Amino acid sequence: MKADLASELEFFMLLARHGSLSAAARELDLTPPAATKRLALMESRLGVRLVNRTTRSVSLTNEGETYLAYATRILADLREMEDAVSRSGAEPRGLLRINATLGFGRTTIAPLVSDFARRYPGVEVRLEVTDRPVDLVESGFDLAIRFGSLPDNRLNARRVMSNRRFLCASPAYLEKAGTPTTLAELAEHRCIIHTQNDDAHGIWRFAHQGHSEIVKVAGALSSNDGDIVLGWALDGHGILIRSEWDLAKYLESGRLRVVLPDFTLPSADLFVYYPQRRNQTARARAFIDFLVEKFHKPATAAAAGKQRA
Repeated sequence: MKADLASELEFFMLLARHGSLSAAARELDLTPPAATKRLALMESRLGVRLVNRTTRSVSLTNEGETYLAYATRILADLREMEDAVSRSGAEPRGLLRINATLGFGRTTIAPLVSDFARRYPGVEVRLEVTDRPVDLVESGFDLAIRFGSLPDNRLNARRVMSNRRFLCASPAYLEKAGTPTTLAELAEHRCIIHTQNDDAHGIWRFAHQGHSEIVKVAGALSSNDGDIVLGWALDGHGILIRSEWDLAKYLESGRLRVVLPDFTLPSADLFVYYPQRRNQTARARAFIDFLVEKFHKPATAAAAGKQRA
């Protein structure tokens, strides 16, 4: 395959991902007129229109969707071929595209990428952080780092860290409202609701002695941002569900306390997801192993365990 054709395929994948010629141009260090000309030449050579243009964005035509599907597969095969040929104990190198959630990606994954880059200077890392769902196969990412599970049978996953979830509240709130001793009593408390994905509002699910139990809770405060709801709990506004990763330092300092520790919530384990390929690239394997190494002994479990004792 000609190098310029591979470059065209990557250009079109970036254009489809961003939905903007100017955004694709910035990522490839091109001027917007140069990107426009490049697309026009592609369409002229193929004899079809690949995108529909507006003043602010582009959308793919049916032919563009077909081109994108082939481009994604061809570039993935190219990367796999090059990695297979060079897989002889050599230092990992090449481009690694990673996606992570917005807050966790910024505060935790970005510093780890910095450490990884020092260890493997031959790897070029592109980290994109977003809370919207991402299709790894279509978007061209090599890895995605997420809490919880992604129901996509086109992906493989490796658990990076166990991460239990607990009910918690501030001592000030519990002293004022009392500490619940049964799930039924939660209905009498102000609960802070973290809205996520398509979860039903205010529905909390528990397991206890082999049985599942569902509780409908209510409260004056809710948000889709985890840091916001955690801040409200610290301010004494009610009872909240959070993971031990988020709670560790507050449980250890006493700013928050675990409530109803005998009732188990669905965990929020940390996973790294990657597309199913015959051979995983050396750089992807190196990064996954690096993550597992860094999270191997999380202090969070010990901190949460102290509060349950």
